[in-house]
Amino acid sequence: MTEIRQGAKSPELLRDELAIVLGKVGDLKLASRAAKLSCLYLKLKRSPLAVRLKRKASLGLAVLALACALRWARTYYENVRFDRCLLDVPSFARQVFRPAEDCSICQDVQQVEKIARIDAELFEERYAYSGRPVVITDAAADWTAMEQFSFAFLKQLYEGREADCQFFPYETEFRSLRDVFNMSAGRALLRAGTRPWYVGWSNCDETIGAILRQHYRRPYFLPDTAESEKTDWLFMGSPGYGAPMHVDDVEYPSWQAQIRGRKRWILEPPRECHYVCRRLEVTVDPGEILVLDTNKWYHQTTIVSEDISITIGAEYD
Repeated sequence: MTEIRQGAKSPELLRDELAIVLGKVGDLKLASRAAKLSCLYLKLKRSPLAVRLKRKASLGLAVLALACALRWARTYYENVRFDRCLLDVPSFARQVFRPAEDCSICQDVQQVEKIARIDAELFEERYAYSGRPVVITDAAADWTAMEQFSFAFLKQLYEGREADCQFFPYETEFRSLRDVFNMSAGRALLRAGTRPWYVGWSNCDETIGAILRQHYRRPYFLPDTAESEKTDWLFMGSPGYGAPMHVDDVEYPSWQAQIRGRKRWILEPPRECHYVCRRLEVTVDPGEILVLDTNKWYHQTTIVSEDISITIGAEYD
């Protein structure tokens, strides 16, 4: 069940309002009017009225361009229904048109707290939807994933399958998860002289997902009303490597469990909040879970242990 917080409009309501606006724009017939005005300008181009009509035609062409853009948006809305898997918006465009964040998510945050034995009600009140990052130190310590998950385990699990919906090679030469699991044994075992690596992927294979969930469970601190997304995200790599500074384009906050290795996170507030919020840093150890809204906080990771790092997580609403 999706929780709609007070003062926020539901996605369904926003879609309905957009459809109404686009419908009204279409009813204005701006495109046809602008086209007629342009034709009139061409016919009277040599007349004394040319100068005045030129200005009107220029305005008309601008209106025409706007009308065409809005008509395209309406077509996109009707046909794609905001399904980002069918038509992805370029990352630079998402950054340019990214709405400003409320700096209250970070204004009073001096450090990333590490806590344990927190109940779901208190977690919901303080952290779940506030944007405030936190590490739960006892959240995954008793999962069997702590013993089972390894490079070899995941390689066997994904053998012969194309189950990565999205794959992030970061600063490696890998083009797919298959390339990762086909690396040399020496490189996978982190032997001296081999190239470092770090990758991430989302799992969309139900069979693999069911096996993964045999070794971890829903974090105990999540509110009863929250649903953890079924798509698992996994990140794995060698010491000294990680993800560069970035911000995600996701729907909800996420929890990320550190299964093996230690990972240092550097968090930077939204760009518009740099003068009122501070940069944060925290190291997540095995058995700990970081809760973070990666759609608001810019983040960078580095593996700081000698062992391979394996992280698994998911979004929650």
